[in-house]
Amino acid sequence: MSAEGTERTKPAPSETVSGFLAVISLAASVLAIFWDPLRVVPFAALLALIATGMAPKNARLPLIAVAVSAIAFVVGVTIAVTTNNPIY
Repeated sequence: MSAEGTERTKPAPSETVSGFLAVISLAASVLAIFWDPLRVVPFAALLALIATGMAPKNARLPLIAVAVSAIAFVVGVTIAVTTNNPIY
């Protein structure tokens, strides 16, 4: 058995920025469910798509951010319409 350690490399700066943008998009998507979905979701979706473009091939977080922003749009608009609240 070999006890050699594997060398860890730092992630590229674009990967780090992509993760931050995806997390900001997720937070904005959750906010959109409860507050003006038509104002917040386009911002969240745009951030998620930018994060997806910057991410490496196997990244899951930007994909999750895109899916959550789409779901937040549907849920937020549905809640706003059924409770007679303004949607924008």
